[in-house]
Amino acid sequence: MSERHPAKRAAFEPIAAPVARDPAMRRPIATVAGGVLVLLRALSGIVWGLAVAFDLPPWLQVVAGAADGSGAEPTLALSDLGIGVGVFFGILGVITLVQAVFGILLLRGSNVARVIVMLVSTSSIATAFVGWWELGQEITVGTTLVTVSLDILVLLALSSRDAAAYARRNERR
Repeated sequence: MSERHPAKRAAFEPIAAPVARDPAMRRPIATVAGGVLVLLRALSGIVWGLAVAFDLPPWLQVVAGAADGSGAEPTLALSDLGIGVGVFFGILGVITLVQAVFGILLLRGSNVARVIVMLVSTSSIATAFVGWWELGQEITVGTTLVTVSLDILVLLALSSRDAAAYARRNERR
């Protein structure tokens, strides 16, 4: 009744050929870019935290995204968060440390770290979208533009075939 056409593909067949297992594979540029972007995201979190906690010089407020160019004070201060300085820097330190560890694990080729970072980046992008769509939050340099753009770049880098092949190079199939 149904005859097989050689020019047609089955719906479940992958379009690209599977990557051959190569334990000696060199680290691809996509993996390096993903790891460096995660480390940059950790660094941007530190700069943001300093901008929230302290009155920084205007040039550093611009770098941190806390100034909008009008010369006004930053829109978010530590008193707005309702927590103490020690708790704030404790939470910020843990988050930064976790991001730095994941960045290093990515550079070493951990597939678990690659998947977790992609999931966290996806949820961060979705959270920013929901905040914009439902709550009317603006996406500006001072709010979430830097983190969303870094998350998008991380997703693009770590979802590449080369990054996946490098992270899975030692797995048995």
